Amino acid sequence: MTNEVAAVDGWMAANRARLLDELLGFIAKPSVSTDPAYAAGLAAAADLLAARLSRIGLNHVQLLDGGGHQAVYGAWTGAVGAPTILVYGHYDVQPPAPLEAWDTPPFEPSIRDGRIYARGASDDKSPLWIAVSALEAWLAVHGRLPVNVKVLLEGEEEVGSQTLPAIMAAHRDLLAADVLVSADGGRWREGMATVNTNSRGIVGLEVHVRTAGHDLHSGRYGGPVGNAPMVLARLLATLHDAHNRIAVAGFFTGLQRPSNADYAGMAALEFDAAAFYADIGARPGAMEPGVHLLESLWLRPTLEVNGLWGGYTGAGGKTVIPAEAHAKITCRLGPGQDPDHVAAAVTAHLAQRAPAWADVAVELAEVGTRAYAVPEDDRFLLAVERVIEQVHGSKPVRVGIGGTLPISAMAKERLGLETVTFSYAVADERIHAPNEFFRLSSFDDGLRAWTRLLPELGAVRTPG
Repeated sequence: MTNEVAAVDGWMAANRARLLDELLGFIAKPSVSTDPAYAAGLAAAADLLAARLSRIGLNHVQLLDGGGHQAVYGAWTGAVGAPTILVYGHYDVQPPAPLEAWDTPPFEPSIRDGRIYARGASDDKSPLWIAVSALEAWLAVHGRLPVNVKVLLEGEEEVGSQTLPAIMAAHRDLLAADVLVSADGGRWREGMATVNTNSRGIVGLEVHVRTAGHDLHSGRYGGPVGNAPMVLARLLATLHDAHNRIAVAGFFTGLQRPSNADYAGMAALEFDAAAFYADIGARPGAMEPGVHLLESLWLRPTLEVNGLWGGYTGAGGKTVIPAEAHAKITCRLGPGQDPDHVAAAVTAHLAQRAPAWADVAVELAEVGTRAYAVPEDDRFLLAVERVIEQVHGSKPVRVGIGGTLPISAMAKERLGLETVTFSYAVADERIHAPNEFFRLSSFDDGLRAWTRLLPELGAVRTPG
């Protein structure tokens, strides 16, 4: 460990309590991106981040507008001859519902048993805060950074980064860098050194069925009139076969084995499938036959019904024939799949099976994102792995992310950047669910790791 890093470690120890307290204030901002009722919370979170970037010494701090929720930007580019990294995180969070399932209010951070409980604690406010804290520490101690840094903190990741492409198009020069370093992502499990190398893509659809102009009395009209929820249920049941394999023609077009897939690494994880199911209160048997569980989690495409509604769902009974029914669907995509093609295949499948006496409409719910895999020999990935081994004492296992990081595919397509992830969230931290949490041990490990990552990235040189 160099004297420079040791000095930053000392500053971190002296300022830990303040950094943690400020993090709790950030988490308390209710920055839900999908619900307009939280617009004030989103704006407050963005303003807080912009103020912090300015206070710690970044330049050109500003809010970037692409027509939706704004992104926060700042830069420090005084490291002559060193690479430029674009540090990414997102300040928006998922809705907190169902509120009654939380042990403590979702936007009143609570520390219990060495964990921060709150919506957004793990995804992605604490990991983001750790990265910015490392910048603050280096600037406070040394007055400079060991690598050129640009920071992009967006407010729409949880809704598919819908206007981020417009921000990238309008500010391409501002965002120019050598690599994107994402504080979003996560470790496979506590106590194991891992690094994310690929993530699945996504496309979302909504299905709407109508069978009459309005709900009808089930006694007076029952028999000759169709029932919209029944139509929808039958249609959705055709999306998979009896073995839970996706049964949509053309769905798998273009699917490839990822170039960096580490099947030997999967085996090395000695994954406990029984514990996996027990932890989530589920039973095995639903998975596509002939597929390794980790391959199913990280690499294989999926087609899931996320929500389904129609008819009367209140207390007691109501004898009606519902005239309409609706469903939300998302498809996680593997390498090589095109989101638009998948959406068209699902739409055609449902349209071909719709009865003539029902109106079935399928619409795109969000901008699709392709799957992403960082090249296995990427020099910045190797630098990340060196830091993880230094901090945790063992070489990291390369693992996938079953979820989607829209920024990765967008940065590759629109900015020409590969993405390496460096997040201290852990996969079991109830992300998107009630009682989301983040470990305080991860807070401390993350501060140590990001302190060392900055000079390691600064030492990376372009081949030749």
